[in-house]
Amino acid sequence: MELPKYTMGIGDRFGRQGKAQLAAFVKAAEMGLAVAPVWNKSNREHLLVHTAPPSVRTEADAAVAALGWRKPYFVDADHIGLKTVDGFIQCSDFFTIDVADFIGQAPDDAALEKFVAAQARRAGALHVPGIPEPLEVTTGYIERTARKYLVAVQEAGKVYRHIAAAKGAGAFITEISMDETDQPQRPLDLLIILAAIAQEKIPVQTIAPKFTGRFNKGVDYVGDVAGFEKELSDDVAVLAWAVKEFGLPATLKLSVHSGSDKFSIYPAIRRVLKKTGAGLHIKTAGTTWLEEIIGLAAAGGAGLQIAKELYGQALERFDALVAPYASVIDIDKSRLPSAAAIAAWSPAAFAGAVRHDQRCAAYNPHMRQLLHVGYKLAAEMGVRYQNALEEFAPIIAQHVTENIFDRHLKLIFGPGA
Repeated sequence: MELPKYTMGIGDRFGRQGKAQLAAFVKAAEMGLAVAPVWNKSNREHLLVHTAPPSVRTEADAAVAALGWRKPYFVDADHIGLKTVDGFIQCSDFFTIDVADFIGQAPDDAALEKFVAAQARRAGALHVPGIPEPLEVTTGYIERTARKYLVAVQEAGKVYRHIAAAKGAGAFITEISMDETDQPQRPLDLLIILAAIAQEKIPVQTIAPKFTGRFNKGVDYVGDVAGFEKELSDDVAVLAWAVKEFGLPATLKLSVHSGSDKFSIYPAIRRVLKKTGAGLHIKTAGTTWLEEIIGLAAAGGAGLQIAKELYGQALERFDALVAPYASVIDIDKSRLPSAAAIAAWSPAAFAGAVRHDQRCAAYNPHMRQLLHVGYKLAAEMGVRYQNALEEFAPIIAQHVTENIFDRHLKLIFGPGA
């Protein structure tokens, strides 16, 4: 199984927007953009909303059948490890193996020595096409990097082989994720990581490093956009070099786990894709749940009331909701309107505060981030929330489709690319 050149991960917390999501890819295909959808949902999300992994396959297959989609699509077991992968094996064909928790663990001395010895011949000024300045490689740097990442790559190997034993080698897509960690990986770090992946014989088709800057949930990138563009370009060059040097799959490409809606870096991504001809996997539309809230609010009446109640509950349970996401959100509590204040808000006022439009004076990124991590509250609302999604399905679907097509697919892969 091979991953197409351009793919985009789309999350759907409650599994009700599959057709609305796919409609965006249909529109993209009609304008000549070949981007494959990858439905993804993590074990944590399943636990919080009380769903099971097969539900994502059911949603994706139903959307594909309803819209007559004849192009590739995938179902991603998102951020899994050995402890959580088994429930995803039968229903998924894309596995994001998350080994961030193993970064920094000390490797076995013999394994470390063997790896460093195998890579020592690369010491010196390494010239990678596409990177203007040579990468200065020393055996000391190789050893320090291996001490930090070798165990993580070995863990990825264990998970890959576990999946392959059940599904068969070549029957699924392998991604390795190292983005949920404190420090970004430099291009030279990535090169050494790829050497370790090749040594583990993992046919990785996409890798998600941690980039410099803040990738907070549901809001724009915070950092040096020019620096990000250079880093992305250098990483693309490293991957192309590693494919030839280490015998990794020719389809290997970067995965940008964006946390959604990083509009300021989309032009940079577009320029790098145009310059290099590289492929890309981007996880960026995890905000489908927020588009549901925006749609409910915009509908007014009972929909707006549910949106207001969810926000009020999120304020009351602030600490518990934000704790699991502390490293990927920045919320100033003083900028959060009170429940009393929003009680009188109109549909347009509430939707305007949550919709990610930085040109709008009403936009409130602090409120948006809090709602982003508050989806378990909607799950606790149960049938009432599900019925609201059904009642206001047309307006919600419009928001979901427009968000993915106009603000993601067109900006990243559109004619300007």
